[in-house]
Amino acid sequence: MKSLRYWFDSKYDKVNATVDNTIDWFRIIPFIALHLACLAVFWVGVSPVALITAALLYFIRMFAITAFYHRYFAHKSFKTSRPVQFIFAAIGACSTQRGPIWWAAHHRQHHRHADTASDPHSPNDGFLWSHLGWFLTKRYFQADYRLVKDLTRYPELRWLDRFDIAMPAILAIALFGFGEWLNWIKPEWQTNGWQMLVWGYFISTVVLLHATLLINSLAHKWGKRRYNTEDGSRNNFWLALLTLGEGWHNNHHYHASSARQGFYWWEIDISFYLLVLMKKLGLIWDMRTISAEKRDHRAGIRVIK
Repeated sequence: MKSLRYWFDSKYDKVNATVDNTIDWFRIIPFIALHLACLAVFWVGVSPVALITAALLYFIRMFAITAFYHRYFAHKSFKTSRPVQFIFAAIGACSTQRGPIWWAAHHRQHHRHADTASDPHSPNDGFLWSHLGWFLTKRYFQADYRLVKDLTRYPELRWLDRFDIAMPAILAIALFGFGEWLNWIKPEWQTNGWQMLVWGYFISTVVLLHATLLINSLAHKWGKRRYNTEDGSRNNFWLALLTLGEGWHNNHHYHASSARQGFYWWEIDISFYLLVLMKKLGLIWDMRTISAEKRDHRAGIRVIK
């Protein structure tokens, strides 16, 4: 039974961390179950309110991943208060993409070694490896926390990181209760707890997860290169729409610390627009962007900050 702690406590058996690239099949049973649970849609059906809930949760959690897990925690593109930091860390954790410290540590390693043998998810090792194979292995279950000492000083972030299943579980329970409540007060909406759970958590989360992972697997292979960076990063309009701005990946690898990844007005970057709104509301400040001079220097070499 002790082995079940792998599913609930990510620091369990940390001393036995390994560089083994084989898939840890027992540990990823919940990941497999997450995908299989989507098949329950054939039993629970669909309703407009379930679809709206799934779409809203996709959007909100994608923003938490792109704007906070990525641009804030990994790259320190802006500053914010500790309460706002925790709120969006918790929302990001609801995405079932592990905790903010683990996520940021691996992403910083990616930028240090992009598209080399030391990159955790280089697409040079194949689509499946860069898309999901890497984080299913024993090797990358833990992270190099020396890269994120600025984050490990917060006990609340360490808690989210250690018990990374907690926020997804809370979201799933809340969605089931929400669906049952709607079934009671609005039976004409034709929804219930199980339907809301399947659409609001399982389907929405799986789509969100794979949309995020496409940046690892496709954004270094599919698209256009504006800048001569030392990696294979590409700009891709469709990925940018799907991920609220993350598809401008060649821009990002050229100037990683910028909170704005769509450098030009025609490059849609929804996460940046929302960050601008948050700045106007005083929720974030000291937002870093790219100068026009550097942006327009097309032959530049990547600067990692």
